[in-house]
Amino acid sequence: MTTRLIVQTREFDPVEDLLAYAAPDRPLAWLRRGDGIVAVGDGMPAIIRVAAGEGPLRSAIMADAWRELTAHAEVDDPVGLPGTGLVGFGALTFDEGSGADSILIVPSIILGRHQGRGWITRIAPAGEDLPQDQPDATLEPNPYGAHWAGTVGPGAQSPEGYQSSVRAALQRIGSGEIGKVVLARDLAGTIPAGSDLRRLVRALSGGYPDTWTFAVDGLIGASPETLVTVQNGGVTARVLAGTIGRGADADEDAAASAHLASSTKDIDEHEYAVQSLLASLRPHVRAMASSEQPFLLKLPNLFHLATDVEAELSDGGSALDLVGALHPTAAVAGTPTPAAVAAIRELEPFDRGRYAGPVGWIDGNGNGEWAIALRCAQFVAGDDGADIAVTAYAGAGIVAASDPETELLETRVKFRPLVDALA
Repeated sequence: MTTRLIVQTREFDPVEDLLAYAAPDRPLAWLRRGDGIVAVGDGMPAIIRVAAGEGPLRSAIMADAWRELTAHAEVDDPVGLPGTGLVGFGALTFDEGSGADSILIVPSIILGRHQGRGWITRIAPAGEDLPQDQPDATLEPNPYGAHWAGTVGPGAQSPEGYQSSVRAALQRIGSGEIGKVVLARDLAGTIPAGSDLRRLVRALSGGYPDTWTFAVDGLIGASPETLVTVQNGGVTARVLAGTIGRGADADEDAAASAHLASSTKDIDEHEYAVQSLLASLRPHVRAMASSEQPFLLKLPNLFHLATDVEAELSDGGSALDLVGALHPTAAVAGTPTPAAVAAIRELEPFDRGRYAGPVGWIDGNGNGEWAIALRCAQFVAGDDGADIAVTAYAGAGIVAASDPETELLETRVKFRPLVDALA
């Protein structure tokens, strides 16, 4: 039976701290530079969940289910900004064969802010009543819980094991089996039961404002890399590949950025990723354009080589359709993609789950903003007051010129945002 929803969006005085209204134990949020959307409280349960074993094309299943849901929704949205109207927050697994679930959540109340304007959206099953007057001005924030700290250490992949996996990948690259593969390692640990996870989201959002900070079903992180954004027929994407840590001062910073900009190894790695995205995007768009040379993206802890891509949607697809077409990119898998994913399954001693998978939101018109779940950790609450388990991930692109020790150091730099915030 098809779920029928009624949706009402109204202009609302912009909220300074959107996160203050989210659920402390399971925040649902998408933020960048202070703007974004946040679910108020616990809200409704997941509307669309694609469990492990339900089919090889999870994104396609989700896209079709979302179309069915939106086709029967009654939407009253005079605001018409990105993130208004019917919205679902999603997190998909990296690998279609993952043992984790992919999920799309439709909250009952959403607060949003975009370029100085605010709004409130209420969503309910058909037959329920929504307010017909002004938005509820008595909506109250949740006070933040006490500060907490977590502990993490080596997970399933030790530093030594990671270097061994890199050497094994280099052998496959040398034999011509693959041109590039992205290998990750994990850190595992716990945080105290009852911890207010919004504190982690706020730390990441404040410390890394130019990233897309997200919290979806226990997956929390700050990604510098968009997978795809769709807004009124316009399509944008950002490719990141090629990384170096920031220096301790301005001179070291300048030397590091100059080294990255001239590094043949990093430029080759970046080109693999760009060509992978362009090839996947081309059948769905027109008027595609990208810069001929990557630019340097400066984050608080590192530099990336970056390329932005713009295009116009040509096939009427939704943001979720493009997610399915683009993921996994060479930036998080490698090339050729099928061979790289097969190598990842053999060389990584863990299931990535939603790490390096698509995370973001989609609205009733098919617009949306999706990032790649990087600089992130998955939190799983324990039973009967037990500590909350946390697993963090970081990876590096391996190409013919890679050095195992250097790649290990790159993962340490990429772990820093999460490790610092957890501490």
